[in-house]
Order: sequence, then C-alpha cells, then structure tokens
Amino acid sequence: MKILITGANGQLGTELCKCLANGKTELGALPEKLMTATVIATDVDTLDITNRHEVATFVRRHQPDAIISCAAFTNVDGCETSRDAAFKVNALGPRNLAMAAEEVGAKLVQVSTDYVFEGNAAAPVCECDLPAPISAYGKTKLLGEQYARNLCSRTFIVRTAWLYGYVGKNFVKTMINVGKKYGKLEVVNDQLGNPTNAADLAHHILKLISTKEYGVYHCTGEGVCSWYDFASEIIKLAGVDATVSPCTSAQYKAKHPEAADRPAYSALDNMMLRCTVGDEMRPWQDALKCFFENYKPED
Repeated sequence: MKILITGANGQLGTELCKCLANGKTELGALPEKLMTATVIATDVDTLDITNRHEVATFVRRHQPDAIISCAAFTNVDGCETSRDAAFKVNALGPRNLAMAAEEVGAKLVQVSTDYVFEGNAAAPVCECDLPAPISAYGKTKLLGEQYARNLCSRTFIVRTAWLYGYVGKNFVKTMINVGKKYGKLEVVNDQLGNPTNAADLAHHILKLISTKEYGVYHCTGEGVCSWYDFASEIIKLAGVDATVSPCTSAQYKAKHPEAADRPAYSALDNMMLRCTVGDEMRPWQDALKCFFENYKPED
C-alpha cells in the first residue's frame, strides 16, 4: 500500500510516519496490509496543497492508494486575522486533495476538528449532530470536510480535539513552558472538551484506511474535562513547580480581546468508531500519563 501524508512534519503527521516505519502504534500492531506500506511524506516545502494543479500532478505521478490530509491552518486566532490564508489551507487544500484522490482511485482521510460545532451542547456530540461553527477556523475546516465528502467517494472525515503530540507546538508544551517561566498559570475552566494524544489518533486513522468503512468519525480521548483540569494534570505529571488557577472565558477575553471565540462545550462522542472498527481511544488521563513517560523535551 502506498500512503501520501500531507503535513508530515506536524505532530500528527510525524506520529503517523513513525507508526508506519515501526509497524506499530502505542496501542498495538498495524493492520497486516500496512506493514510494508510505502510512505510519501510531504509538507508545505514539498507540496503546496492550495495549488490544485500542483496537487493533481503530484498525485498522478505517485499514484497513492490512500491520502492522509493532516496539513491545516490550526492557529485559531490567526484564522480570524488571516481569513484568506485559512480558507486556502483548510478548505481549498482538502478540495484539491479530494479531486486528485478521486481521479486516481485513492482513499482520503481528512482530519477535522471539534470546532465545527457551536459548542452549546449539554453532552458529548456525535456524528449525526449538525455542525454550526462560530470561528473562522471552524468554518473553513467544515467547508474542507464538505469538499472532501462531495468530491471523493472514498472519504473518511476524522474529527479530533485538543490534540497534542511529541513534535511541534501544543497546549501541553505551552503549559509546561509557561509554568516553568512564571510559576503560575491562569486557565479557563468553563470550556469543556476531550484531550487527545496524537498516538491514539494515528492508531485509529491507520485502522480506518485499511477498511472501506467510509464516513464521518469522531476520534478523541475518552472523558470530558476543562482546559483548567487539563492544565492542572499537565503540571502535576510534568513535575513543574507552578500553581494553576481557574478563570472564566469572559475574564480571559477581557485580557485578550483579540482572541477568537471558542466553543464552550465541544466534547465529542466516538459513536462511529464504536459501531464500525472499534473505539480503542484511551481515557485522556491515561494517554497523557503515557505521553510523559515517553516525552523527551526538545533542548
């Protein structure tokens, strides 16, 4: 099997490449058909996903069996101020990949986000609930989902949330660095969701591409918490000498008026996984503990 990965230098792309090279993930062995997979790893310096002609030419030349679309403009605040750039990467990129995948008969995994939902639910949101994004990031990611589903007949939409991994920037590393620098943190406690380890997400994406179980999936860590709960657990497991204090979204917004609005409740329910290939996502606390057992801080 030949697998094209975009955004291969990011936290999820790096994890996918590592798993395919090792023939296993933190959760177990890969499906048999992926054990000898050929990986075509690309990032912005080797493939501009916003250029339709470049994508079509690249995919025709390499003829992948599957494309995993990890590339994204994920800076939520930046999407508000750079809307054209966010639209190109998050919407037109998936469109271009979907058109190219359909032409060569490849499967497509489009990685998406909990931010496609409004965030006013009272319980974890499942795949049959209707999206209603409130930010430029969420809106562009939802359009990317729609392009992928409409333009490629072999598409998996995989929505995740609060993602962290061993490589790149993420909330876990930010909390560690800020805690070490200032000795105190103030984190919102009225936004709820599911922390997700990139290792768990990679495991399930690789399970999916070995099947024909196409559709929309939620793939997040088990359990719901606030950003404050998440930060508190990070500081504890990292052994950082820092205090973590809760604040409200309104208090945070008053201090950071430029920040984009975030969903108040964006927890996802992995219903589609449970009903198809199986949900092996770990409780978020267990996955975070495993992360710290394996994490080697970059110097």
